[in-house]
Amino acid sequence: MRIYTKTGDSGQTSLYDGTRIDKDSLRVESYGTIDELNSYIGLCINYTKDETDKKILFDIQKFLFYVSADLATIKKDKLKKTIEESDIIKLEKIIDDYINKTEDINAFIIPGTGLASANLHIARTVCRRAERRILSLSKFEEVNPLVIKYINRLSDVLYAMARYNEEKLIPMEF
Repeated sequence: MRIYTKTGDSGQTSLYDGTRIDKDSLRVESYGTIDELNSYIGLCINYTKDETDKKILFDIQKFLFYVSADLATIKKDKLKKTIEESDIIKLEKIIDDYINKTEDINAFIIPGTGLASANLHIARTVCRRAERRILSLSKFEEVNPLVIKYINRLSDVLYAMARYNEEKLIPMEF
């Protein structure tokens, strides 16, 4: 099987439902940033030492394919799975679990005092960029509001995990 089709040589790509659109559209930028996030989370798995962290991150990676599919589909009846409120509740539980394991601090922290935390913070910033791209798309096209909510919570998960993985906390007070 060849990986090149030559159908994108003119600057267009096919969405999951077969619709052709420009490669630089907000829709492609949105799911492309989710792809970048997914790849970065894969890197994070290699730096975390905790097996629970690895499993959570791997499960998130798998779920991000549903998020991408949702963003890469205009005809929503083609989707096999859509994001549900219960998916967001799972993320909120992860956030609560990690925040309960960390020291209470009421200040900004300097991110990245170790390889795991540094990479999780970068993943968090990529997630925030994905959220901004999806919000931009939502101003022009219909976007599942639960996708936006899921990505917002996911950035909080990545923050909470990064905090948990900090080797030491360096607060930044103003």
